Amino acid sequence: MTDSQTRPRIAVLGGTGSLGSGLAYRWILAGYDVVIGSRSEDKAIAAAAALKEKVPSSTVRAASNVEAALGADIVVLTVPNAHHNSTLEDIKDAVQGKILVDTTVPLVPPKVARVQLTDEWPVAKSAQTFLGDNVKVVSAFHNVAAAHLQDENSQDDSHVLVFGNSNDAREQVLQLVEATGLRGWHAGPIDNSVVGEALTSVLIFLNKKYGIHGAGIKITGTD
Repeated sequence: MTDSQTRPRIAVLGGTGSLGSGLAYRWILAGYDVVIGSRSEDKAIAAAAALKEKVPSSTVRAASNVEAALGADIVVLTVPNAHHNSTLEDIKDAVQGKILVDTTVPLVPPKVARVQLTDEWPVAKSAQTFLGDNVKVVSAFHNVAAAHLQDENSQDDSHVLVFGNSNDAREQVLQLVEATGLRGWHAGPIDNSVVGEALTSVLIFLNKKYGIHGAGIKITGTD
């Protein structure tokens, strides 16, 4: 882990949602400078205030999605699939030259427990194509239970698959994974992201079928 002077500044866009606020909470606990981005100023302010209450020593603050992206070194996109494309359009200029971590899962309600492939899968690859080669898109955190992230005492030992065309960008995101208390794995290029995205529907099915509270994945065969 890098020290406090070299840690990247993180913008969590859609940070008012359960996954975004959970990731932000873990990174704040680890000493990162985090800004919560949202289309709604009021929601962003409320989410940042809630995190500040949980971690009074943090520097967390609120901003619009564009403002948050402009001021960050790494931008984490945690918006619902329905807002994925429009958010990318809004922040395209603001994320040039940066790493964008795309957590989007293309669930199609109401059958969210069924994998439904579309022409835009993998979603992270469509983001890479739209944003261009000057943005290093890394796909991660698809299979993480948001409720576990929001609970500092959670014993979640699930693993995180990290996809992207840049090995260096994946390595930086792996550091962010470790900062959440989870274990991450290099999982190959952005094309492979289709696996992580699709697994979410499988995990939702397992949760319902077996009454699991936040099923995850784990790579076996290693220490």
